[in-house]
Amino acid sequence: MSAPTTSLTPLIAHGLVRTFAARPVLDGVDLVAAPGTRVGLIGENGTGKSTLLRLLAGRDVPDAGTVQVPDDLVYLPQETQRSGARPWGQEPELETGERAARGSSTVGTLLDDALRPLHDAVAELERLADRMAAGSDDADTAAEYDRVLSWAVTHDAWDADRRAEVTATTLGVGELERSRPVATLSGGQRTRLALAAALVRRPACLLLDEPTNHLDGEALDLLERSLVEMPGVVVAAGHDRTFLDRVATELVDLDAGALGTDGHGGRRFGGSFTAYLDEQARTRRRWEETWAAQQEEIDRLREKTRVDLRSVAAGRGPTDNDKFIHAFKGANVERARARRVHDAERRLETAEREALPKPPAPLRFRGALTVGAGSATGLAVSVRGLRVDGAPGVPPRVTLKHLDVPAGEKLLVTGPNGSGKSTLLAVLAGVLTPDAGRVDVGARRVAFLEQDPDVGPLDRAAGAAYAALVGATTAEETPLRTLGLLHPRENGTPVGALSVGQRRRLALAVAVATGPDLLLLDEPTNHVSLRLASELEEALGQAAGTVIVTSHDRWLRTRWEGPTLALGGALPASRAQNGVRGEV
Repeated sequence: MSAPTTSLTPLIAHGLVRTFAARPVLDGVDLVAAPGTRVGLIGENGTGKSTLLRLLAGRDVPDAGTVQVPDDLVYLPQETQRSGARPWGQEPELETGERAARGSSTVGTLLDDALRPLHDAVAELERLADRMAAGSDDADTAAEYDRVLSWAVTHDAWDADRRAEVTATTLGVGELERSRPVATLSGGQRTRLALAAALVRRPACLLLDEPTNHLDGEALDLLERSLVEMPGVVVAAGHDRTFLDRVATELVDLDAGALGTDGHGGRRFGGSFTAYLDEQARTRRRWEETWAAQQEEIDRLREKTRVDLRSVAAGRGPTDNDKFIHAFKGANVERARARRVHDAERRLETAEREALPKPPAPLRFRGALTVGAGSATGLAVSVRGLRVDGAPGVPPRVTLKHLDVPAGEKLLVTGPNGSGKSTLLAVLAGVLTPDAGRVDVGARRVAFLEQDPDVGPLDRAAGAAYAALVGATTAEETPLRTLGLLHPRENGTPVGALSVGQRRRLALAVAVATGPDLLLLDEPTNHVSLRLASELEEALGQAAGTVIVTSHDRWLRTRWEGPTLALGGALPASRAQNGVRGEV
């Protein structure tokens, strides 16, 4: 066994700068986190949260700045690769060159790799104990025993197998065949499997990018408990307010604005996320008020520089016909005017140099989710006896005795992972054919936002991808910039250079641009900022057509006021809400 590190060490990053295509994404970011600290990274999509995590994990190199992290580090990106490469950062125990080269990891090997250091630590302790029991009084043996013991206690090595079973089961990957290749799993399954391995591992430093996506309520509770119990450093990028409130000991806002979180450009905030939202609103108002006052002063100084001789001292002809005295006085007046103008110019230059930048207009969703009811029958969706089979020997992916959704209604579909929520939407969208039952969709135009949408080639610009997906006519009638989902400067950015959240925004733009009568949203708040999530919730209430949403988002679900259909849970045989009738 390679000797584990005994003590927990801090994470220290200083002056990190990262630029892509001449656009600075990170500009002088500092981050210090001691063991036991749980940092929540927040900010709008595209502000550099994922970039910062990649730099901390050693997956990318900064243009400037330094990074010092614990050797015992695990990194979980938003998108676990299908190739089977492990989601680890600097972790020699879990990512040796030979294993990474195979590119054929299985469920079993991934979990075994996570447990191996823990098993090895227990075995090493037993070996060292036997040596000491045999009469060895070697000081090095005793020191090594103490060091490995400390590591094993910190990582709770003796409870690793039980913890692995509970964690895998709760995250919905406990029933996966151990021989199944990771590359064959869905995106959600890969993410949950990698997360299970990371939580079991209990590393000295855990980096997580949007860890709450793809998790149901029970899994979210387990994740939050596990992170709170972590003895080392946790840095998690996310927009889940409930998660941040329960887990984060401090927040770092990469989109804090000119005044920062402290009025002086700082990015750290020591309170809860809910408290920070209030503070952020106050900071934005202070920025706007300060900028307005500074611009008023700049305008006054500009006017001052235009003061002419007459405004300084009104010129009058000499009364005593003494040209010499008049010239002398005139020279004094000219010098006084020059001094005043020079002083005004100097103050203007200082004011312009020290002025805050103009507060940018927040990116706000301005599209209509749907345009009309669009059903001659009065029902947007009618389902009878639906069944979609799974793999041989396993229960069906989804069953639904009946479902009626009136045109114009909004329906929230809930249920644990594996209950068939995404499958149901895929059937309604016509991209999946059921094995049994009848599905009638009365809407004329249907749009479907999938969890992992395909928005075209990665080298295609975002604006061109939008036009290719919606068609030239629609792109001209409803330009991408008018929807408030991507900043105009990002229209020329290649799809592959967009953040995951920005790609979700692009996919949402494609979905709503065609003016659907029925909009199907599969976990629409995954990967997007809280601001956009709030705007989507508001837009749902104003949508004229029919919307069916699946979501684990606790923030959205607690505020949902319309009908709900729960799959895979203990429910009454039938239910009717606002005209929606369903039986599972």
